[in-house]
Amino acid sequence: MQWDHPTPFIMDIIVTDEDTDRLGHTNNQVYLKWFEDISWLHVESNGMDWALQEASGKSMAITRTEIDYLAASYAGEALKLATWITQTDGRLLSSRAFQLTRVHDDKVLVRAKSHYACIDLKTGKPSRMPEFISDTLSNLCIKVPEQRN
Repeated sequence: MQWDHPTPFIMDIIVTDEDTDRLGHTNNQVYLKWFEDISWLHVESNGMDWALQEASGKSMAITRTEIDYLAASYAGEALKLATWITQTDGRLLSSRAFQLTRVHDDKVLVRAKSHYACIDLKTGKPSRMPEFISDTLSNLCIKVPEQRN
């Protein structure tokens, strides 16, 4: 697979009939669910589990997601979803990239980026990251070349 960035965290997916919509392809809500699933797997596999976040009263919440749908996927297809932490300020904000590729032809189907803010779980308001979140995101963050406009 040709990934957009080095050292991706990867989740294997088989598209089910339940994942598809009336048009016969994967529903856009399913892509969002897969993004959430891989995001949790990624941080939890690196020590930032829910119990720690809940105990600290802080967690990262999505503030924006940008999705480019490049091609459709269909029931029965094997896919690989990759993700990377692409930005963190170590205090409040972070970003994550996604790339979804079909296995049989290496076709990139979706590229997406989600932006996050650390929030207080009781108030839902922005709050400074606890050290374990800041450290985890900083350790996972890759260098992404700046894009020119």
